[in-house]
Amino acid sequence: MPLSNLASASSFFSMQLQGTGRRLFWLSIAFIVSALLCLPFADLQLHAVDPWLELSHIAWGMITSSFAHLTINELLQALGHTVAFALLAVVISVPLGVMFAMLFRFRVVRWAMASIRAVHEIFWGLLFMQIFGLSATTGLLAILIPYTGVFAKVFAEIFEQQSQLPTQSMSPKAGALSRYVYGLIPQSYGAMAGYVRYRFECALRSSAILGFIGLPTLGFFLESSFKQGDYSEAAGVFWLFLLLIATVRYWLKPRFWWLYALAAIGLLPESPTVYGSTVWQFFSQDIWPSSFVRGDLTASLSWLDKQFWQVAWPAIGTTLVITQLALVLTGILTVLMYPLATKVIVLNSVRLPSRFVLLFLRSMPELMLAFIFLLLFGPSAIPAILALAFHNAGLIAFLLSNASEADAKEHVTQAFAKRPLDRYVYQELPRRYTAFLAFLFYRWEVILRESAIMGILGIATLGFYVDSAFEDIRFDRAFFLIIITALLNIFVDGVSRSVRQRAGLTTANLAVR
Repeated sequence: MPLSNLASASSFFSMQLQGTGRRLFWLSIAFIVSALLCLPFADLQLHAVDPWLELSHIAWGMITSSFAHLTINELLQALGHTVAFALLAVVISVPLGVMFAMLFRFRVVRWAMASIRAVHEIFWGLLFMQIFGLSATTGLLAILIPYTGVFAKVFAEIFEQQSQLPTQSMSPKAGALSRYVYGLIPQSYGAMAGYVRYRFECALRSSAILGFIGLPTLGFFLESSFKQGDYSEAAGVFWLFLLLIATVRYWLKPRFWWLYALAAIGLLPESPTVYGSTVWQFFSQDIWPSSFVRGDLTASLSWLDKQFWQVAWPAIGTTLVITQLALVLTGILTVLMYPLATKVIVLNSVRLPSRFVLLFLRSMPELMLAFIFLLLFGPSAIPAILALAFHNAGLIAFLLSNASEADAKEHVTQAFAKRPLDRYVYQELPRRYTAFLAFLFYRWEVILRESAIMGILGIATLGFYVDSAFEDIRFDRAFFLIIITALLNIFVDGVSRSVRQRAGLTTANLAVR
């Protein structure tokens, strides 16, 4: 690389790291150091005898995929349930999200939305399963409740980014509703629609994951096949799910949403009749410790003290350690993968297979990735860390590569270097630096939520104790641990929000990229 270009590149790099960029750079260093400090507390032991043999079996199954033990009717039903849960949940949660976004200035609304989105869909599913069983009601509520909180938060941030001039020109007598309906919502429609499309893809993954706790979606057959060692059948189900995700843009037409919704209602599984008294008893008595129901304050405090220090506290530590290690590894993998998926750096011969890999990683449910790594490396924190890192890195790398190519189309810029490596290090990476860190910190809270549910696979996170409590019919303990999980997520979300604000990027900007 010529010295003049190197000097220009170095100057450009320095400019990118001024101000907010520089602060976030050093903050990222602090996060790396914190991850290193977490290493001694993580269970990183390898237990598998021959992971490469198991990997070869899985790889062969991916190549020789089949549906030998599944009928066409079973596959179509599972596919229909997966789409129906996701679609109806999004259709219901979007207007609810808009409504609460318009009320987001009230602290009680912000806290309420933060509380419901902080609980993972699987935890909501386990909770409602105790009342409604393996039914459509459980599947819908498990997705639409947290998604309402997500939509409310993101839509509120989108509204904040819009120009206030249209609303300022309105009559002084115009109310808050008119301000949103005629001023902010029309400006925000494009960004909101883009985010809804993205969340629908997420909802499909959420719907599939609910199959891991028994709901009749594609995830049920995916998990069952893997547990039985039938990797060919598991691969067949996964390829079907991947095809579903990859073709969303072709079969999902927003103008026909009402028609899709009507069709989805017909695809839902049956829901049993549930009486109001049963629901009331569950939420007023079953999920609370008996001492609290009796009004025994001393016994209640003793119960809380025991549950927190003996159960919750160790689980919190494990969850945070896995989260921190997964977050840093996500950043490392993103930096390595995203330049291979943009034509700004590489040719199509490298770009196209790389983008397929990214599609594979971001479409594969985290729990399934963790299950595969569990087969390879045995029961430890390693499967959870790797699964979370690869899944989230695939998503972030995909978004960054899209942003890189979009900028290349809109702006003609002078290339500092001809070699791909130099172009990446001295031009592309500095240009994406702030956005990369903002994406990463945006996913921080998400990684924490996903770390918690890794307990479903036997890893000692909060999800392990939640699942065990439900199996032991200890609803009070399960509900207490879910509350702890929500509070932990709210705290991390607050910290990540502060970091993103210092980066100069909001959740709204990130969501539609």
